[in-house]
Amino acid sequence: MKSGIHPENYRPVAFKDMSNGDTFISRSTVNTKETIDIDGVTYPVVKMEISSSSHPFYTGKSKLVDTAGRVDKFMTRYAKRGEKK
Repeated sequence: MKSGIHPENYRPVAFKDMSNGDTFISRSTVNTKETIDIDGVTYPVVKMEISSSSHPFYTGKSKLVDTAGRVDKFMTRYAKRGEKK
């Protein structure tokens, strides 16, 4: 393994799923200003819209909550293509 190519700030980080509130800890180099206290230990926290604990593929639920309005944007953008001029 080459020396000097790996990041120095590789540390435990809490990832929080905002759709269901689940939190898991993994190692990462991501920069974040927010922190969270879990079992008396303070971790930097990264907020995610979706993770494996809420994704329909992993949970078996077929409905996906569209928080960003992507489906509505798509429908309004491409609705005019079906109309004839």
